[in-house]
Amino acid sequence: MLNNKETSELKRRRVIMNRMRMFLIAMSGLFLTIGMITVFLFQTQLKEKETDIPTFYQDVVEIENPASFRALVNKNYRLPADYEPSDLVLLGVPLYNKDKNNEANYLRKEAARALKNLFEAAYNEKGYELIARSGYRSYDTQVMLYDRYVKEDGVEAADTYSARPGHSEHQTGLTIDITSDSVHGGLTETFGETDEGKWVAENAHRFGFIIRYPENRVDETGYQYEPWHLRYVGTEAATSIYNDQLILEDYVLNVMKQMSVLWD
Repeated sequence: MLNNKETSELKRRRVIMNRMRMFLIAMSGLFLTIGMITVFLFQTQLKEKETDIPTFYQDVVEIENPASFRALVNKNYRLPADYEPSDLVLLGVPLYNKDKNNEANYLRKEAARALKNLFEAAYNEKGYELIARSGYRSYDTQVMLYDRYVKEDGVEAADTYSARPGHSEHQTGLTIDITSDSVHGGLTETFGETDEGKWVAENAHRFGFIIRYPENRVDETGYQYEPWHLRYVGTEAATSIYNDQLILEDYVLNVMKQMSVLWD
């Protein structure tokens, strides 16, 4: 038979056990709640990420400033069909096709000068010899090319590597596809793995160019990785895009928009 002291001690232990049990139940509920919130937030982030991926060729906007060095031309922003730069000049760099009548051997004056500086720096600094393969491309030429690709590979495949007419950056006269003898003058992802391609990726911004379609942004640009495809945007914009690991869409739709708000 328990005495009064033992009875009190037993009651005290029971109270402590009950309190611990209630604490553990409360903690279990808390952890369950935290887990549910974590899952909810994760699912929300996934949905937001999916929403961030643009839907291509829908609600297309015709740009009002096609002559701007930072004009955004992509699958949702198009150039006027009749736009042709007024300051195209023949490139003064090694050419893949040396025919002066080949429109692909032309760029806008400032972009052509910047490209020459880039090519000379590649040679003077590293001994790399780059080749300009395809620059300006008219609307009519893009119609012909795109239609051919669609017949060969179908619309879905063609859209991953070719722009629909009016949506090609080449029509701006600010874009150039470059290559080298190390890839036999081809336009291939392998160029990005060559010494020349690596140097271009790391130094193009010094001369106002960006790698327009980087490897890690395919879902957003809608184009496969193209280490050969350079777009002239000016040194300030190119340096910002390079340093902050942006694409032109980020810069035009976010950075420039914020800057305009600050200046307004």
